[in-house]
Amino acid sequence: MPALRQAPEWTVSDWLNAGDPPPGLARLRGRIVYVLAFQMLCPGCAAHAIPQALRVRAAFSENDLAVIGLHTVFEHAQAQGPKEALAAFLHEYKVRFPVAIDAPSAGGGVPRTMGAYNMQGTPTTILIDREGRLRLQRFGHVDDLSLGAMIAAMLGAAPGESAN
Repeated sequence: MPALRQAPEWTVSDWLNAGDPPPGLARLRGRIVYVLAFQMLCPGCAAHAIPQALRVRAAFSENDLAVIGLHTVFEHAQAQGPKEALAAFLHEYKVRFPVAIDAPSAGGGVPRTMGAYNMQGTPTTILIDREGRLRLQRFGHVDDLSLGAMIAAMLGAAPGESAN
């Protein structure tokens, strides 16, 4: 089995729904991390991924599983506008977990965290284990039952143990 790679640190321009200091991978070490990369104007994100992230947040203890949103805009950037538009979107969808705003790239293309993870688009589901290793990165919809089983297996594994 190939070795798992360390999840790249997030490069963000701002946070919403986050404390001070905001969560980063180093601060979350020891917990399982579920990251949802999304865009406000992505129909699949609004209809399926955001509601799924809310269900994940409700199903698992915050002490064991951190749920993080990553708003990563790679298309229609002007239409998705300022931070206030995202804050209104999160309020309307009742998203209370921390949401990072992916930092734009210098050339204006793919945002920095999206590029570091080599994401194909949104929504993208990411699972990071207690040691900061990337366990799942999937573009598109992940079935609730499959996702729940993956998270439960990771939660049941002792630190340093592989949960497959």
